[in-house]
Amino acid sequence: MILYGKPVADTVLENIKESITSSTTKPHLAVVLVWQNDASESYIRMKRRACERVGFSFTLIQKEASITEEELIQTIEELNTNPQIHGIIVQSPIPGHMNYQHIIEHIDPKKDVDGFTPYRIGNLFLGESEGIISCTPKGIKRMLDYYHIDISGKNITILGRSNIVGKPLSLLLANADGTITLCNSKTTDLAQFTKNADIVIVATGKKWILRKDMIRPDAVIIDVGCTIIDGKAHGDLDTTWLEGYCSYSPVPGWVGPMTVAMLLENTLLAYNWLQK
Repeated sequence: MILYGKPVADTVLENIKESITSSTTKPHLAVVLVWQNDASESYIRMKRRACERVGFSFTLIQKEASITEEELIQTIEELNTNPQIHGIIVQSPIPGHMNYQHIIEHIDPKKDVDGFTPYRIGNLFLGESEGIISCTPKGIKRMLDYYHIDISGKNITILGRSNIVGKPLSLLLANADGTITLCNSKTTDLAQFTKNADIVIVATGKKWILRKDMIRPDAVIIDVGCTIIDGKAHGDLDTTWLEGYCSYSPVPGWVGPMTVAMLLENTLLAYNWLQK
């Protein structure tokens, strides 16, 4: 079975749109862009279109790459105190002369709709499984729920330990009673872990790092990685021979729509909290 994310994302977005139709004000997402590149601009277009689809307000704040860290923090502080802004994200990557985590820590946790501030990660560590959670991990969990894939008691191997996907995802799935193995670039013999897993989630950005001979039949594979080679997107999973062998998510086809849908859901949550 192929696990497509778009139907799940469409359902989430339609529910969001319906929930705000009678509101006199609308959730407002602000995106700060410092480093312009094709990937960042593509992601922002997806976010803008999704906001337009559900009726959110959207503001893009573009800064020159030469901006100082202090100037960028000042921009964030202004958004923090603006009552018309409900969600703030800083589009990555940012220029190398700035510390991304230091920048993120200045976002008001109430408006941190990416779920990257220490406050949000701390809540996840303490067992929060709903609410504002890092968008891609939240999207993965929602997708597993949508396809009725049970997590409780399952052996789950995650390839990749990034702060954006691997680490928060391991917490989220552990909170749902999964048994988690978190692998990284230093892990020797990945196959010994992936072959024993009921669910494998791969987020390394390395083309076809996960092959058929590394997984067992009927496993569930979630592919988060994406590598562009000669203008074509490739996932971390080699899907050439997997049809009928296991359940898996294709690249492209699922992670982008789910991440954006969860971002808007987080923005709606922030909006509702800030209205109280």
